[in-house]
Amino acid sequence: MSKIPATVLKGLRLAEGHAIGATFEPSDTDTRGSSDQEMMISTAPQSSSHWGNPTTWNNLVFAGASGVAPAGGIVTTPTPVSLPAPVTGNWWQPKPGLSWQWQIGNNEIDTSIQADVYDVDLYVDQAIIDELHGLGRKVICYISVGSYEDWRLDKDQFPPEVLGKAYAGWKGEKWLDIRQIDKIAPIMRARLDLCKSKGFDAVEPDNIEIYTNDTGFPITYGDQLRYGAWLTNEAHLRGLAIGLKNAPDQVKDLLAYFDFAITEDCFYCGWQEQVVPFIQTGKPVFAAEYTDLGGDFTEYCRKSKELGFSLILKNRELDAWREACIL
Repeated sequence: MSKIPATVLKGLRLAEGHAIGATFEPSDTDTRGSSDQEMMISTAPQSSSHWGNPTTWNNLVFAGASGVAPAGGIVTTPTPVSLPAPVTGNWWQPKPGLSWQWQIGNNEIDTSIQADVYDVDLYVDQAIIDELHGLGRKVICYISVGSYEDWRLDKDQFPPEVLGKAYAGWKGEKWLDIRQIDKIAPIMRARLDLCKSKGFDAVEPDNIEIYTNDTGFPITYGDQLRYGAWLTNEAHLRGLAIGLKNAPDQVKDLLAYFDFAITEDCFYCGWQEQVVPFIQTGKPVFAAEYTDLGGDFTEYCRKSKELGFSLILKNRELDAWREACIL
């Protein structure tokens, strides 16, 4: 089942004409794993596109995005946030235009849906993953990286001090203190190991949009960036692609780390333009709108075609039903 993202619940918006983004001075080399640059988070007005090709930075220095945004959505106090450089290696590099299916509401996966990519739960039967691969599908591994779930097999491994407030509306879930990566790391690494051993091609890290929620912890935007960068490197070290789930304010700062985006209700809420940089850098946006919000899917489909998104309409429970927008 899928939560309504914080961008929907809180109406998160940046001030008109501004974005928390990144600007950089390109070097002579602009290829993955080859440049040595400094990137600074900026609250200045951003142009619609200044990213070019995907770039790896070493010794990153971030500034201006470590605090929770005040009214208006702009962080004005510059505080350095250091991130590791993205790792290099070989993993699935999806491209825009792929069709997709998303079913994590139950483990009785309907494998007959004609889609290039399936997104299913980590704990589905191995036979499902093997069948999908036999049909030529790529398979994404769904895990929650920002919440504790009391029905998971590894629930007893979470230290009490990393468990925060209850996740409102979702029985049995609590927010995680993502600042304590050292205490969460063994659990998340084990989950990624299982994704890898079961043959998944990529990871959907749910609940990665944390700092805007009432978690019980003073989690900042910088904490969220650090955790996101750490997760992508851990996935890539295992040969797994990984997507940014919602969190549109992170796009410009973590675009070099993530391989695709997954969005919920971005057209209904009006933040679809914030994830366009994925398309501009040759990375797909797997978008879903939900039937319970009653938006105009025909209009959303028209917009998604213009932007190059892979859009589907789903029930909030993420059962097998879907309506696809054909590119």
